[in-house]
Amino acid sequence: MKTGWILGGFAAVLVVAGGYFLTHGPAASGPVTLFQWQDYMEPAFLADYQKTYNEKPAITIFADEDEAFSKMRAGFKPDVMGPCYYEFPRWKEAGLLAPIDTAKLKNWDKISPTLKNLPGISAGPGKVWFVPHYWGNTSLTIRTDLAPEYAKSQSWDILFDPKYKGRVSVMDGVDDTVPFIARMAGVNAYEMTEADWVKVQAKLRELVPHLRFVSSDDTALAQGLASGELVAAMSWRTTFAALHRENKPVAYLNPPGGIFTYVCGLVMHKDPSNEAKALALIDSSLSDEAAIYTISHIGDEPANTGAMAKVPDSVFANLGIQRDLETFLKSGIFQRRLKDKEKIVGTWTEIRSGIQ
Repeated sequence: MKTGWILGGFAAVLVVAGGYFLTHGPAASGPVTLFQWQDYMEPAFLADYQKTYNEKPAITIFADEDEAFSKMRAGFKPDVMGPCYYEFPRWKEAGLLAPIDTAKLKNWDKISPTLKNLPGISAGPGKVWFVPHYWGNTSLTIRTDLAPEYAKSQSWDILFDPKYKGRVSVMDGVDDTVPFIARMAGVNAYEMTEADWVKVQAKLRELVPHLRFVSSDDTALAQGLASGELVAAMSWRTTFAALHRENKPVAYLNPPGGIFTYVCGLVMHKDPSNEAKALALIDSSLSDEAAIYTISHIGDEPANTGAMAKVPDSVFANLGIQRDLETFLKSGIFQRRLKDKEKIVGTWTEIRSGIQ
């Protein structure tokens, strides 16, 4: 799950507004606004929209989805937003979203069938609340030279191994860490009873003394692993890919039962300033150019699997994934909405405050 790219500890907001150029058609208006993660406002995602309307969309970046939700509840009205699958139900229930007509998206048919059929995204025949955009994984990146036994076993138990105490790390977001540690405790985090939650809390409290630090900052995790300060770090696959590209001795663990998979997507505000432009912006982010950029430069995997035939084998090899993305997707565990998330956030914040 993407809990955010941490920008100096607080949300950095950048608005890139295109000037008013000539637009075509009677529905001429100013540029629509995209409210999105930092990496997904790059030119590759906006190119088709710009070609169609001869303008740049406005861009506002959010650092995490709690911040984004609060800002919209306070009155901010973007047109297109980029939450992840576990988060969008909260936005829908708050009345912030409008259904999206998939017939108006030329790239809809290129999206992975597995992702198009995610439970809960349908808004009725031919419509969805959430358009899958990209996906990735959460597991452990380890230094194979420093912990060769875990490279062989593929076990997450290294987080609790006394041999590596003070040299392991987990992520700060509950959507990543709590399901991960819950699974190690034999609990399905998405169906937890009160007794299950007590068990998971105990496992989290056991974990904290072993940790060097808690962070979802890709740069901090990569630097810690590269220097040897960390032997193992819970991370997204993007962290592993960056280190592997630099020929660091790392592995991305894939234990029996599969790893966690986050899916992030695009949604439309219930009251878009221009629906046609909003749909065009969503479609632009799903283009072949955008899909190839996603896997080649960011390290996430695009929902548009139709474009993957154009991607060289070396890109897949660096990410440590197979070309058959459908089979790979089905082998993992999709991150979903956590029940009583606010309570979980408060408890995890209190538990991790014990890190020295």
